[in-house]
Amino acid sequence: MTQIAFIGLGNMGAPMARNLLKHQQQVIVFDLVPAAVDALVKAGATRANSPQQAVATADVVITMLPTANHVKSLYLGDEGLLTNVPAHCLLIDCSTIDSGSAIEVGQQARKMGLAFIDAPVSGGVGGAAAGTLTFIMGGDTADVERARPILALMGANLFHAGALGAGQIAKVCNNMLLSVLMAGTSEALQLAIANGLDPKVMSDIMLQSSGCNWSLQKYNPCPGVMDNVPSSNDYNGGFMVKLMNKDLTLAMDTAAKVGAATPMASAAQALYRLHQAQQSGNGEKDFSSIFTLFAKH
Repeated sequence: MTQIAFIGLGNMGAPMARNLLKHQQQVIVFDLVPAAVDALVKAGATRANSPQQAVATADVVITMLPTANHVKSLYLGDEGLLTNVPAHCLLIDCSTIDSGSAIEVGQQARKMGLAFIDAPVSGGVGGAAAGTLTFIMGGDTADVERARPILALMGANLFHAGALGAGQIAKVCNNMLLSVLMAGTSEALQLAIANGLDPKVMSDIMLQSSGCNWSLQKYNPCPGVMDNVPSSNDYNGGFMVKLMNKDLTLAMDTAAKVGAATPMASAAQALYRLHQAQQSGNGEKDFSSIFTLFAKH
């Protein structure tokens, strides 16, 4: 049985680790929030009291962390994971960070004879819980192939985007588009509502018309239209606005490095920044709460 160390049990990491347990994997977990660890231990995981303890005998390490600073702090340095994992260990970072940081960590791992890939995910909390995530991998082909059987326990779609860091670039391109689609979908639905249309009927019309998109199909932003999505739970439980703003900053930085034009994403970034600043607590709400920004007052 493969021994997997899983570090980072937030909204995405916790259900991902649960799916590994459902597939009878031996999972050792660590998180800075004790309650998150307790919940996974109840589900069958083994508790680690530190990251170093979690990875000491691991065959595979999976990390899901908020920012590049967290990733570099965890992996690098005298107390970092790279100096504490077994030589045969495969390192998989599923965080969404800038490609430069992923390359930095991956190259340092290679210098130490370790296998590392960046593998950010798409699919949201619902996809994490259902085991239908998309993993977007960057790294050497041999390392990616080693990771596939493990990632397939948590996801339905696995893509090798290219060399180290390519997974991160592909992910920020995807989330950049997602922000545009969610803002546009919200704007269209609010226009329909302002003119007296039923948002459920309008959603059904667009689902069968040229405006159809993922936000309508899987993640409708209008409360009461779709069950089991954040908009029907006061926008709680999902991909937070502050994280979408982080990803849009990554996308803008990525575009600036190559001189790419991103006018639609720039508009979406301005809207999401306004939404987060508009009211205390918005940053913690799901990104589909951008719907409320377009409400007629």
